[in-house]
Amino acid sequence: MDKKQQDIAYFIAFSIEQYKNAKGMSGEEVMQLFNRYRVLEYLQDFFDVLHTQGYQWIINDIDQFINLRKQEEQK
Repeated sequence: MDKKQQDIAYFIAFSIEQYKNAKGMSGEEVMQLFNRYRVLEYLQDFFDVLHTQGYQWIINDIDQFINLRKQEEQK
């Protein structure tokens, strides 16, 4: 695993933990939510931009991403 892959893995783990704490969810609940709406792929694909932001911004961005996915499901 190269340095960037390690950084991405750390960032994803950090994001999961911050989201879990902010929302009062278990790790399993967060993983189910993130898997359902493909949040992990989003965090990986946009790592270069996202990792420069604060944790509150990341949490809000994840919420917006999930809400967009939910809207797409309803169509």
